[in-house]
Amino acid sequence: MSHKLYAAPLSLYSGKARAYLDWKGIDYEEILASGDVYKEIIVPAVGRPVIPVLETDDGLIVQDTTCIIDHFEGTNGGLSVYPDTAKQKLVALLLESFGDEWLVIPAMHYRWNYNEEWVYGEFGATAAPDASKEEQLVIGRGVGANFKGFCPILGINPETIPAIEASYEALLADLDAHFAVHDYLLGSRPSIGDYGLIGPLYAHLYRDPASGEIMKRLAPRVAAWVERMVDVKTPLTGEFFADDQIPETLVPVLERMMAEQVPFLQKTADMLKTWSAANQDAELPRVLGMAEFTVEGVKGQRIAPPFSLWMLQRARNYYQGLDDTNKAEVDGFLSSIKDAEGFQNFVAGPSLVFENFSLSIS
Repeated sequence: MSHKLYAAPLSLYSGKARAYLDWKGIDYEEILASGDVYKEIIVPAVGRPVIPVLETDDGLIVQDTTCIIDHFEGTNGGLSVYPDTAKQKLVALLLESFGDEWLVIPAMHYRWNYNEEWVYGEFGATAAPDASKEEQLVIGRGVGANFKGFCPILGINPETIPAIEASYEALLADLDAHFAVHDYLLGSRPSIGDYGLIGPLYAHLYRDPASGEIMKRLAPRVAAWVERMVDVKTPLTGEFFADDQIPETLVPVLERMMAEQVPFLQKTADMLKTWSAANQDAELPRVLGMAEFTVEGVKGQRIAPPFSLWMLQRARNYYQGLDDTNKAEVDGFLSSIKDAEGFQNFVAGPSLVFENFSLSIS
């Protein structure tokens, strides 16, 4: 009996999980998360309609892509997507957080402002795979409207869109320069950072036709990296750079994260601290409110989710747990990254834990 992955082609995080399982050589069956599958399997198991969800061959349910990856990293051995050297592991964890939690902004913008009609058909085909194309389009409009409605609360509006596009195109240029020289972020083996980036860069920004055309035209080497990640030719192969090397080509990518995402997460952490002081023993909300963010000098407001703090906490906990020698090496590297002191001196609120399919204060 193989593992079962409940997922969908148009799902951002399904793309991340699928790419990892294929590289790791996991024997699994992908099951389309149709309306019936949500109703009969996913919601009863997890408590809410979310994908991807993994059911292991012995019946364990694992939800969230990071948890799925860590499950197999802990049980299957072999080559790991986590580097075992200090700078590379930190960079990989940072870029997983950047991809998972920040690149959802351009991913959602390009999907709903460039590919809306096409994606309604995709939603319909997922929800009702046996329906006619016409029926799927009607169903897709109903399902997809909910997702389109997330754009304003993600900070996507006429005032911020030009800056979002400028930032994304600059990121594509930086990544294109990197992938002109290297197969993956940190060598000839994909890292957890690659898997953070692949979710938005594949399922929305490559696979959706209009945004896919933009990527292939502006950053063909990024498109080629996407294709390597999702069409795995040689599972469980490759190496990370020797001597804990971080290529110069990743510096502008990290600086974009430090300039855009980390200040927003500091505001989110401040909100969490205030909320927790006033809500002892209450259930943690999925959104703490709206917080300011800045992209390319343009300010906006977007939802502040505690889950994003949990993702950054993984990198912070690793950084804070380094011994003196490795921390000195990492700090020396971070000194070359503009605005990295926002991460180094991050003032966290309460510690978070993700278990039993939900996030809570530990």
